[in-house]
Amino acid sequence: MNVFNQKMKLAAKCILLTLFLVCFTGIAQHKKAKFKVIAFYTGKNDQAHISFVHEANKWFPKIAEENHFEYDSTSNWDNLNAKFLANYQVVLFLDTRPETPAQREAFQKHMENGGGFIGFHFSAFALNDSSYPQNWDWYHNTFLGSGEYGSNTWRPTSAVLRVENQDPITKNIPKTFKSQPNEWYRWSNDLTKNPDIKILLAIDESSFPLGTGPKAHEIWHSGYYPVVWTNKKYKMMYVNMGHNDIDYEGKTNKTLSYTFENETQNKVILNALLLFGTKKGK
Repeated sequence: MNVFNQKMKLAAKCILLTLFLVCFTGIAQHKKAKFKVIAFYTGKNDQAHISFVHEANKWFPKIAEENHFEYDSTSNWDNLNAKFLANYQVVLFLDTRPETPAQREAFQKHMENGGGFIGFHFSAFALNDSSYPQNWDWYHNTFLGSGEYGSNTWRPTSAVLRVENQDPITKNIPKTFKSQPNEWYRWSNDLTKNPDIKILLAIDESSFPLGTGPKAHEIWHSGYYPVVWTNKKYKMMYVNMGHNDIDYEGKTNKTLSYTFENETQNKVILNALLLFGTKKGK
């Protein structure tokens, strides 16, 4: 009987030890959350941008769990204030940009104080006499460096992208790779002449002609088009991708392509997130 009791006690101790180790491992893994990301979006206008927002809000939580950071999203742009941003290391703009002076001031201070940022596709759009005029000089000319929107390809098509500069963000990225379908933008400013801008990816010449029209100016036959870049004075990256292909012609509004179904393209975004989220200072 004593031997039986001793075995039962030993078994109970083993169970308790196992439970302790499981709990400790769970706590340790929770503590591994390296940083927090907040994504702002509007998700109301172009169906291609709405589709991308929905896709992003499914993809980012998945990679956040895999890479031990936290991801939140909000369509309330009034959350773009110092108190709210103090909880996050990286800010994402999934489709649009802040419009009120208070929101813009809070974002600029966040970036000047060493915060991280990734902006996608339409978040850089600015065109006078449109719903998004160029009325924020710091953001469009100083921070992004791109200036106003110039033109775009149509319809959304894949392009061969080329790595232009070695950087932690382009680590382990092949020299050229095929992107997901996208509507590609041209800008008013020449980014190659801005010493603060480091171009990471550009459209390779093998992509031309790029676009299918039907309008002639929607097909690019030559030129230099940066699509991913950083500003060396900030922890930031702009990504031109973020426009899913949509069945407008068939009037179904069905999504025909997805931005995050490309491992190489995704690696660029993840590299930037991990860098901005964990790097101290600017």
